[in-house]
This record gives sequence, structure tokens and C-alpha cells, in this order.
Amino acid sequence: MCLNIEETILNNKKINIVSTINSVNTIKVNKQSVLNRIVRTLLFAAGNISLALGVVGIFLPLLPTTPFLLLAAACYVRSSDKFYSWLVAHPVLSKYILAYLNGEGIPRKAKYYTFLTMWVTMTISIVIVPLWQVQLLLLCIALMVSTYIWRLPEPSL
Repeated sequence: MCLNIEETILNNKKINIVSTINSVNTIKVNKQSVLNRIVRTLLFAAGNISLALGVVGIFLPLLPTTPFLLLAAACYVRSSDKFYSWLVAHPVLSKYILAYLNGEGIPRKAKYYTFLTMWVTMTISIVIVPLWQVQLLLLCIALMVSTYIWRLPEPSL
């Protein structure tokens, strides 16, 4: 197996083309780049869903806004610089995200909605799951996340 590296000029930019060629001269697809593309696409889709839920959460009182917008920002930072920049520069949505990213925490109202949503879903999960070990694990996760969220500072928005 040999490695063939060519330099070409495309639109006045120098780019390197790397292709792996095996002994029978067939080009192998780089599995890592395919996996990266799939992961980026999934993260982008998750970011879009989280963004939509976060925007809906602004208007629906039981749906938390800040956690969904933070999840969208985390997904976008790993999948799309353009959408991440748009989100953190948005005049309305950025106040939720930037307060957390600057270390100012999340608003008290967001904490309460997060607790409510998390504990309702965890309680339902604990009732549905028959294994006591998993129930205990879910309870421990809920307690640790609750402690983390409760200890975050509360910004003045």
C-alpha cells in the first residue's frame, strides 16, 4: 500500500489531495472522514432540534429554554461554525447562552423548568424500568445534575 500526495491549485488556493492506493490501484475511502461527516451531520440535526425546542420553550412555560439552547450551541460548535456564530450573536437567544458561557450561570426560572422537566422524565423512567440497578442509577444521575444546576450562579438578564 502506498500513499500518493498531490498538490493542486483550485480557485487560487493550494490544497493537498491525499489518496490511499493499494496494490491493485483501487482507491480506498478514508473511513475516518466518512465517520466525521456522519457525526457532524447528526450533531447538526441534533442542534437544529434542540434549537427548535429552545425557541418553543420561550413561549411554553413547561419547556425549558436554556438547556436546549446550550445543547444546540454545543452541537453547532462541533458541526457548523456558521450556525454557532449565528446563535451566539442572535439578539434574543444569545442572552441565554452567553450568560452560561461567560460563567454567569442560568436564570432561576430556567433552573426551575429544568428541574421540573428532568424530575418528571426521570420519575417516569424509574417507574417504567424494571431493574432496580438502573432505577438507582437514574436517581443518582438526577441528584447529581440537580446539584450541579442548583449550584450555578444566577445572572441578571
